[in-house]
Amino acid sequence: MKILISNDDGYLAPGINALANALASIAEIVVVAPDSNRSGASNSLSLDRPLSVQQASNGFYFVNGTPSDCVHVALTALLDYRPDLVVSGINNGPNMGDDTLYSGTVAAATEGYLFGIPAIAFSQGAYGWEHIDDAARHARDIIQRYYETLPQPYLLNVNIPNRPYDQLNQMVATRLGRRHQSEPVIKAQDPRGRDIYWIGPPGACKDAGEGTDFHACANGRTSITPLQIDLTHTSQLNALAKALA
Repeated sequence: MKILISNDDGYLAPGINALANALASIAEIVVVAPDSNRSGASNSLSLDRPLSVQQASNGFYFVNGTPSDCVHVALTALLDYRPDLVVSGINNGPNMGDDTLYSGTVAAATEGYLFGIPAIAFSQGAYGWEHIDDAARHARDIIQRYYETLPQPYLLNVNIPNRPYDQLNQMVATRLGRRHQSEPVIKAQDPRGRDIYWIGPPGACKDAGEGTDFHACANGRTSITPLQIDLTHTSQLNALAKALA
């Protein structure tokens, strides 16, 4: 198996290093990741400037761009083969519910999926990297167990509780939950007295009932959510067609 690995926390992040170490035992891997933290980059591509690619001493490639840039460059320029799987993560903290719209971790996997390649985004359920090696080992188990069982291509969003490996034995298929509206931006001033604004924290859980990714992780289970790209609001199509007639 050949696996392309990326993330949004940057090529130096503990999550991607743990994931690469775990997957190297079962596949031929190549890592192409951002040169710095690009959390919240979503599916953006850098179209206003050229990108540079460098290689670190450990063999990882790093790009001065977004997670989507990294996977796009890897698939269309760096690699002379088509990987069997694109894996993103492991992210420092969760990507559940509405988070998936902003997540660079999910975006990297999505870019692979757009090329028709099976893709999985892995995140930890809480911040801080606790038990990251256990999470990476669990991620490897998921790939080995389910890579060939699902219709391809697929796009999976996986959130792993921050627990020891022997407690990561429950997985559940989930849907995305929902959050309340985000908290307001935080206004401050820079050293020169100019107003600056920090994006505020995400809203609290609004829909976190049984069956959601929020509920699964809160109860110590690994959440696996199948995602799709089609944003069409199908239930409004007929009403729109009548309005346009």
